Amino acid sequence: MKIYLVDDHQIFRQSLKLLMSFEEDMEVVGEASDGVGLIEGLKTTTPDVVLMDMSMGRMGGLETSKFVKNAYPEIKILILSMNADSLGIVSALEAGVNGYLLKSAGKDEVLMAIRAVNQGSSYFSSEVSAVIIKQLSNPSKPKKSKADNELSEREIEVLTLIATQHSSSEIAAKLFISPRTVDAHRRNLLAKLDVKNTAGLVRYALENKLV
Repeated sequence: MKIYLVDDHQIFRQSLKLLMSFEEDMEVVGEASDGVGLIEGLKTTTPDVVLMDMSMGRMGGLETSKFVKNAYPEIKILILSMNADSLGIVSALEAGVNGYLLKSAGKDEVLMAIRAVNQGSSYFSSEVSAVIIKQLSNPSKPKKSKADNELSEREIEVLTLIATQHSSSEIAAKLFISPRTVDAHRRNLLAKLDVKNTAGLVRYALENKLV
């Protein structure tokens, strides 16, 4: 898989690049110190995964994620940041990022997260997941969608598995259906719940206590 590193600390980028140099399935194809540099680099290189910080100079991770997801929806974005505040995490989720790790994560978790998002799953570290659940869950009055009564039992099963970071192939195996059928359910869920991406599905599942 092709990886693009975006962080305003050169030594951090170099450390990540060294880490990935020992992995046979990973290749760093570009580096940038901010979102502006990444956007320029994407004109000539299309990575599979962008590993990006949130707080950077000319263009931060949130703004950059929105741009990349709009212009290059096939690119997966994994945030690796010091920022653990709920607003930043939820904003990144709404921007469509595929995963979010804190920079305190160990090397094994970083590599696992990269592989997970590249395969189509979402990945959030335990600390980030706790923040998301606390921010989005409302025990007294959970938010409801007009689509609540329109989801079939199978769609709820698929939605729950999507929200718990299962890839299409994993969902297919668990439910004994084809990956193509899973993708069809995913498209139907996006339309019924009026959300744009997997992050929207995850948020809906959290708000309605499906996970």
